[in-house]
Amino acid sequence: MRRNGHVALCILLLALVCAWRTRAQEVVDRIVARVENDIILLSELNELKQYQELVEGQSESDGVILDRLIDQWVVRSEAELSRFPEPKEAEIDRGVARVTKSFATPQDYEQRRKQSGLSEAQVRRMVAGQLYLSNYLDSRFRPSAQIDEAAIQNFYEKAVVPRAKTHGQEPPTLEASRDVIQEALIEKDINDQADRWLKESRARLHVEKYLDERPQ
Repeated sequence: MRRNGHVALCILLLALVCAWRTRAQEVVDRIVARVENDIILLSELNELKQYQELVEGQSESDGVILDRLIDQWVVRSEAELSRFPEPKEAEIDRGVARVTKSFATPQDYEQRRKQSGLSEAQVRRMVAGQLYLSNYLDSRFRPSAQIDEAAIQNFYEKAVVPRAKTHGQEPPTLEASRDVIQEALIEKDINDQADRWLKESRARLHVEKYLDERPQ
């Protein structure tokens, strides 16, 4: 009787272990891309997708998000190689506050955050990561950004004045708008330079994508 009881207990434990392993296989992470000797996981793709849903109300396709993660890998690799500093806690606090204030009320933010499936810690980590990448690109390309007077004048006439008139407002003077226009044009130039650099960098990388593969 004791032997039969021991066997039954072993069988029960084996069944529980098998059930646990089956469940673990259902939720296990998987690789969606290889970049050089590194990997990008499905969980990373899903987290960026959730963050987009939080701040934009919708997300891009999985393929586009994967391309963004590959670009982020390029930027972070370069930044870490140059020992670029991580953002300070106060800067991250301000970044999280900007995300929160983009909603009508704190309650609206909390509701959207919970709907997205992100925790507060995940939001903070995503904000910190985005700051790190944008700060690095700014430091790398801002010094070479060139904005001339003609570009400022053109932006004023084709963007600032029409926008003010559309809202039934008196357009601000060019001088009053100059600093804002110049910063907007510099940021556009930084983005354009970064896009060209990323395309050139990605062309030299060995990248394999497995996004369309499904776990067996």
